Amino acid sequence: MGLVTNILFPVDFSPACIGMAAFVRRAAAVLNAKITLIHVFDPMSHSGLEMAVRPMTEIAEDHEEIARRKMEAFRAKEFAGAEAATIVVSGDPATEIIRAARESDMIEMPTHAGLFRRMLLGSTTAKVLNGAKCPVTTSKHAETIAPRPLDHREWLCTIGLGEESERVLQYAAQGSAEAGAHLTIIHAIQGPDRPLPMQLDLEERVQSKEAQQARARIDELQRKLGTNARVRVGLGPIKETLLELARQSDADVLIIGRSSRPGVHERLRDLTYAMVRDSPFPVTSV
Repeated sequence: MGLVTNILFPVDFSPACIGMAAFVRRAAAVLNAKITLIHVFDPMSHSGLEMAVRPMTEIAEDHEEIARRKMEAFRAKEFAGAEAATIVVSGDPATEIIRAARESDMIEMPTHAGLFRRMLLGSTTAKVLNGAKCPVTTSKHAETIAPRPLDHREWLCTIGLGEESERVLQYAAQGSAEAGAHLTIIHAIQGPDRPLPMQLDLEERVQSKEAQQARARIDELQRKLGTNARVRVGLGPIKETLLELARQSDADVLIIGRSSRPGVHERLRDLTYAMVRDSPFPVTSV
């Protein structure tokens, strides 16, 4: 069985969601996965006039029927000919998405713009990133950038040197092998606090003890997992260096780790938010 056999795609009918549909179709084709669409509606979204003239149960039933019709129209337009199941349910969107994801191997959803970190990701997306057990693929560019052609398969994986590195690299290696994709590893070494130009491709030019240790650890991981991915290393602020390494690539997706335990690894969680928010292409956090 493949790493990803069923992709869950939350649908809210927004422009970002409509744009993300093309990325979901591509991912399903690359990974040979089925698609499940989920729409979570609010049965209590009604006007005061409705409440005055109709029973609440009748209003809720009508809203569910409207949601189902909209979902079927969306499926017919965006996933015509694809194997796509649908779920329509009421409740809190993030809670219901996380619950439905128990039967899926990946969630794909867009981010939304705004002023604060929560809104930059979209409050539902942020909650899903925090609560989902499966990988989550997101993109802020779904409305403006089309996905790569189907035969273009370049994947990036960013790893640190901690306990999560092996798990993240193993996922990236297995997924890229199944997708027939070329995998590149990127790694950032924290540079000085004072502002200095970031340095990239340190594996070719820097022989510092820290750089040597980083290369040795990555080589060790690759030997253990049987991979032979290209490695690019940069020196500078972690987030900015990783993003610059990503921008210099021509990748379809960036794979990163995220903590699955609430309340720990806050720095990692902050980095996950930043990479999801600012990456030039979709990010899969595992």
